[in-house]
Amino acid sequence: MQKLFITDLDHTFLQSNQTVSSFSKEIWNSKSSKAMLSIATARSFAKTQDFLKDLKLNFPLITLDGAMVVNREKKIIDLNVLSKEIGDAIIEESKKFDIFPYVIALSDHKSLDETFDIPSQLNYYQERLIKESYALDKRLAYVKNIRGAKDTLKLVYMGEERVLRPLAEHLLKVFGNTIEIKLAPENYMQCYFLTILHPLSDKAHALNKVLEYLNLDAKESTVFGDGLNDIGMFKLAGTAIAVQNALDEVKAKADIVLQESNDEDAVAKYLEKNI
Repeated sequence: MQKLFITDLDHTFLQSNQTVSSFSKEIWNSKSSKAMLSIATARSFAKTQDFLKDLKLNFPLITLDGAMVVNREKKIIDLNVLSKEIGDAIIEESKKFDIFPYVIALSDHKSLDETFDIPSQLNYYQERLIKESYALDKRLAYVKNIRGAKDTLKLVYMGEERVLRPLAEHLLKVFGNTIEIKLAPENYMQCYFLTILHPLSDKAHALNKVLEYLNLDAKESTVFGDGLNDIGMFKLAGTAIAVQNALDEVKAKADIVLQESNDEDAVAKYLEKNI
């Protein structure tokens, strides 16, 4: 039976300029008939499709930090969303900290169309992200009074750690285990992301769903990552691999730490040698 290899995207498989190198594309596509290759990312299905349009993706994709497991034909395998009511409540609490989130939601379960609502009150990091990465994104809608959505995939805050950590702690006190809270550094932007999701929206839960779907044992899976949201997968998978530029906390949980970074095609070089 073929083995499953799942890689994170940002800082792991993608280069720092947020592209897939020609070498990585070549290796991925040449190995796709010999192993089950897929991805696990915090990015949305739509954005993932943009990045990986030249790759053969024949197996379920973990997107949005695990909120959605879907195949390339847009068949949803697993989906966990926040209600509008809890989204509204979270936003009300964050107003006390004078910070507002992006609200990414699923607008159509068949087409997987998404909405991407942007608050009118943006900080420096939010403005920069929109300008550099999402300026032409057709999903964007600026909303004067940002609110939750019916099927909210995630709420995303950006800013300095000194602002977001107190907010994360406050939301944990208010909402407890009814939400998943992820606070992590973002190296591209030199800031922090605070992401709020459904409590079952994590990469480990999503990996379990993929394993069930493919009728595989966890020991048959190898995962690659660099960030804190990859640690759950590391604990579950048969082999956990960190790229050289991974956070120290992630390297400490890895079975293997590669000598190469994401900009040195670390994942592709491992696949080339081991498949």
